[in-house]
Amino acid sequence: MRQILTLNAISKKGLELFPDTYEVSDDAKEPEGIIVRSAKMHDMTFPKSLLAIARAGAGVNNIPLDRCADEGIVVFNTPGANANAVKEMVIADLLLAARDIRGGMAWCESQKDNDNVGKDMEKAKKQFAGHELLGKKLGVIGLGAVGAEVANAASALGMEVYGYDPFISVNSAWKLVRDVRHIKDVETIYRDCDYITLHTPLLDSTKGMINRDVLAKMKDGVVIVNCARDLLVNDEDMAEALKSGKVRTYVTDFPNAAVNKMEHVIATPHLGASTEEAEDNCAKAAVREVMEYLENGNILNSVNYPNCDMGVCATKKRIAILHQNVPDMISQFTGLLSKKGLNIDNMMNKSRGKYAYTMFDFDSDVSADTIEKLTAIEGVIRLRVIK
Repeated sequence: MRQILTLNAISKKGLELFPDTYEVSDDAKEPEGIIVRSAKMHDMTFPKSLLAIARAGAGVNNIPLDRCADEGIVVFNTPGANANAVKEMVIADLLLAARDIRGGMAWCESQKDNDNVGKDMEKAKKQFAGHELLGKKLGVIGLGAVGAEVANAASALGMEVYGYDPFISVNSAWKLVRDVRHIKDVETIYRDCDYITLHTPLLDSTKGMINRDVLAKMKDGVVIVNCARDLLVNDEDMAEALKSGKVRTYVTDFPNAAVNKMEHVIATPHLGASTEEAEDNCAKAAVREVMEYLENGNILNSVNYPNCDMGVCATKKRIAILHQNVPDMISQFTGLLSKKGLNIDNMMNKSRGKYAYTMFDFDSDVSADTIEKLTAIEGVIRLRVIK
């Protein structure tokens, strides 16, 4: 019986995908897999039984990726599973920034005891007049699963959309509608766009990317939407830009003590992916990733090891090895296997930064002694006999 530990409330529609051979609970003592949403894991001590962690969502800042890699724990995320939910949130944010809907709603709330509200609103509504999105220029920084969806939806609303992503995947590029202008210089967005929305991961290179210097390049009265990561924006510099009018409205899904004190901010409590559908989709994707890795050794959507897929093993034995990405590892593996008289039916090797993953399929059994000698090779982090 495989044990799976859940660290948050995970959608039942996802967890029910586990067959009866899995035991799923929030207090598993020797889990082979963990499904997590937002729980902080940096201070956790992982049991030796743990093989995989799946984040039911895209961001993995709550997981110690390097330590997991060093311990032979593959970490997965679920890119795109919540893309539609976040896209809809961003479109709502653009509309809230363009039209003073919040102000109008607050006025209506204040008129509950006014019997003449129908007459008075014709005069009051002037103060809540806004702008249309049609024809406005939108810059989308980051064209991954969410960014591409936002770009397409905004284009359908009649906005002139500029998309920037120096690392755009072929899959994302194919998803973009023809009217989205894929630009190679983000300075064009800073200079020309009326609205800018952020859809980049939080990396050392992107932390504080919206700062005083970048803000100075933007149009006066620009609107900035951040449903990606809180630390992409320098709060102190944003406060100055809002005060001066350089930024007309800052819409963020990440309120904090500093942001809550700023004027001209529309803040929501991290609602971007908070829909039933998104939670179901993320949980289903996370469960499938963990099962595929535990049962077949295949890695899909890992953030600390390379993706590697050899399908279902159709031979007698499969061995999977997580190891350091250094010279001579493959030759050591194949040399040892040759000495043991083993014929490799199929193999695959992939690398990612400091780490690599190699899978072997054999048409005969592999002795315990061979497994022991493979595991003992310097640079091997973890070896698993899949079948």
